Amino acid sequence: HVDHGKTSLLDAIRQTNVTAGEAGGITQHIGAYEVDVDHRKVVFLDTPGHEAFTAMRARGAKVTDIVVLVVAADDGVMTQTVEAINHAKAAQVPLIVAINKIDKPNANPERVKQALTEYGLVPEAWGGPTIIAEISAKQKVGLKELLEMILLQAEVLELKANFNRPSTGVVIEAKLDKGRGPVATVLVQDGTLHVGDAFVAGIHFGHVRAMINDHGEKMESAGPSTPVEVIGFPNVPNAGDSFVVITDERRAKELATQRLQKQREVELSKTSKVTLEDFYKKMKKGVVKDLNLILKADVQGSIEALVEALNRLSTEAVKVNILHTSVGAINESDCMLASASEAIILGFTVKVEPKAQTLAEQEKIDLRLYNVIYDALIDVRKAMEGLLEPIYEERLMGRAEVRQIFNISRVGVVAGSFVLEGKIVRGSHA
Repeated sequence: HVDHGKTSLLDAIRQTNVTAGEAGGITQHIGAYEVDVDHRKVVFLDTPGHEAFTAMRARGAKVTDIVVLVVAADDGVMTQTVEAINHAKAAQVPLIVAINKIDKPNANPERVKQALTEYGLVPEAWGGPTIIAEISAKQKVGLKELLEMILLQAEVLELKANFNRPSTGVVIEAKLDKGRGPVATVLVQDGTLHVGDAFVAGIHFGHVRAMINDHGEKMESAGPSTPVEVIGFPNVPNAGDSFVVITDERRAKELATQRLQKQREVELSKTSKVTLEDFYKKMKKGVVKDLNLILKADVQGSIEALVEALNRLSTEAVKVNILHTSVGAINESDCMLASASEAIILGFTVKVEPKAQTLAEQEKIDLRLYNVIYDALIDVRKAMEGLLEPIYEERLMGRAEVRQIFNISRVGVVAGSFVLEGKIVRGSHA
């Protein structure tokens, strides 16, 4: 992403030198770092960006209690900054803004604050709810104040965990290591994790063979809010998979098998996310109350006109909720946000990036392209009133291979077939 100094800030806080890669710096890149602040523990997740954060949320994982948004004082609010703000808002996670690089000659923190207000982030100093810290990671200015703000916010949230129970957590990142096999960074969220514990993570069952902390030291146990590398997975899990210790080993194996079966069923009969066609039906059943939208257009003027027109469609029964707007092609980040937030993507005279198109098809996201704003407004209004005509499309239910042909009197030709994928249902067309 744009270099706003995220790694440098983590670097400065940890008082090591990751970016320079010096000997004696960090020995393990596990994607999470533990820092002691006034005898209290703060864990920083060094995510590669908001897409990773949202991908985890799409899998149902809540990994962060507080988001620290790093904005460069000289660059100001960029496109990726706006995306990150909207992803954090959609996840309903408290946000602290760190305005970095205030030591630069062309730094203008006031301009950044002004720009942030346009996205609903009004600084506390201006009477708003947003905590803003002015820092310089390079000069180590304002870091103490930033950490104090994080601790204050944590106190308000009353974050508590129980040490004396079987551990639960979430997989932050995972990889296949040449010497060690499948390795995953696990953030312990509750209970205490011990070497030897049987666990289920996603569809995988295993035993904790070894645990290593962010300094490369082996550990026998890890309490809540501790990030550790866990060795003992049979295969590489997914980031965002839940990690649960189960004392009964047989039960753990059964659970992993059940999850695998369930995943297969979901993959085969993957139902669509909310679509404009079925929105009214889901609204009447009480499944959805808000119509979540992501808007992309070729020019800013179109977006402004659209936002205004769509907001006017909100009623007491249903609210139009615009999660994110930006200029340019529909990308993977938009699709990840739509998947995690049950949102519909509306595009105006824009293209869809090939990777985004593939992801939208995989995740069954309702992605609509228009050339005329009026057409989109009509579709949204009709969807809210339950009048939108369904678009009929062929859906592949299954594939079979004909192995043998039989001629049966009174019946005719019968094809003896072997089902390769999906399912074959009586009455469906072939």
